[in-house]
Amino acid sequence: MGSETDISSRYAGYPLFKGLQKPLEFMGIQGRYIYWAAAAIGGAIIGFIVTYCLIGFLAGLITLVTSLGCGAALILLKQKRGLHSKKNEKGIFIYARSKKI
Repeated sequence: MGSETDISSRYAGYPLFKGLQKPLEFMGIQGRYIYWAAAAIGGAIIGFIVTYCLIGFLAGLITLVTSLGCGAALILLKQKRGLHSKKNEKGIFIYARSKKI
């Protein structure tokens, strides 16, 4: 009954943050691509360490730069298409389902 007004009067000094209805953004990278960037950086560092141990510093450095460049290019190209990009197949699809007896 009056519980809503009681709550708002009791906590009037504490504003409630309800979000901005925008996707999470970090340094220009949005939403799920933040995880992609973290995976690309982690993979590049691990690739550098493995290549450095097996071949040498220069090969490790080339692996690091190549991995970071490919990861950044992939993220930028995918992000340009949109955060909620999905394949929308056009046509008529028939889903066959067998009946269990």
